[in-house]
Amino acid sequence: MSANLKYLSLGILVFQTTSLVLTMRYSRTLKEEGPRYLSSTAVVVAELLKIMACILLVYKDSKCSLRALNRILHDEILNKPMETLKLAIPSGIYTLQNNLLYVALSNLDAATYQWPSDSQELDSKELSAGSQFVGLMAVLTACFSSGFAGVYFEKILKETKQSVWIRNIQLGFFGSIFGLMGVYIYDGELVSKNGFFQGYNRLTWIVVILQALGGLVIAAVIKYADNILKGFATSLSIILSTLISYFWLQDFVPTSVFFLGAILVITATFLYGYDPKPTGNPTKA
Repeated sequence: MSANLKYLSLGILVFQTTSLVLTMRYSRTLKEEGPRYLSSTAVVVAELLKIMACILLVYKDSKCSLRALNRILHDEILNKPMETLKLAIPSGIYTLQNNLLYVALSNLDAATYQWPSDSQELDSKELSAGSQFVGLMAVLTACFSSGFAGVYFEKILKETKQSVWIRNIQLGFFGSIFGLMGVYIYDGELVSKNGFFQGYNRLTWIVVILQALGGLVIAAVIKYADNILKGFATSLSIILSTLISYFWLQDFVPTSVFFLGAILVITATFLYGYDPKPTGNPTKA
């Protein structure tokens, strides 16, 4: 049962990550009338949706009893403040990572959806170079922060008896606080002018829901597998996203270096997950 949950959660994570990257990239580069939605508010809404989903799951595990739900939340969160505070560190890092993902996808692929005229070509190239540098720095920072937060969260999950849903509620609580601080600092003026949900549409809500789902799936992967397999699943989703971009969206041309990296990732995933059957003792003559 544990092995089934491990591979099921990994498969869902690959699908979720691939869908999130493609829809998020499209939503951040789609040209529409009016203001574009704020990534900082999308991060906060995703955290709130994650909290609501986890509360419903805890409610279901409590045999749909509001009294039992209240007791569990009170005993496991309010009565254990030090245990709850431990989640502030990975929560802050995950919030930073989610914002960096929007930054990266808003910059790295900006030139893909722009078709400049001859008179605008030089300016567009200079803008694209600067945008790509910002996007690359955002990706690198997100990668390093994700690795640390993943290991830290795995340690907490596997050393305590609290359910993964309680841990996600704690993560979401701090994530919402850190996210609201980011909204106030970076987009406070825009929010006061055009509202918190400015630019939101169906596609935006799909992105937010997928991001909220990602927090739940990642927690399940770390719980039933480990952080290294989570990294492999993310890498596989990158390969899948690239194949979709090449064959369907036709906005990416893979190079020989990409193919080499893809082969290395697939091989590493197979070798790490391979569990050879133990060989029996040789029969004595």
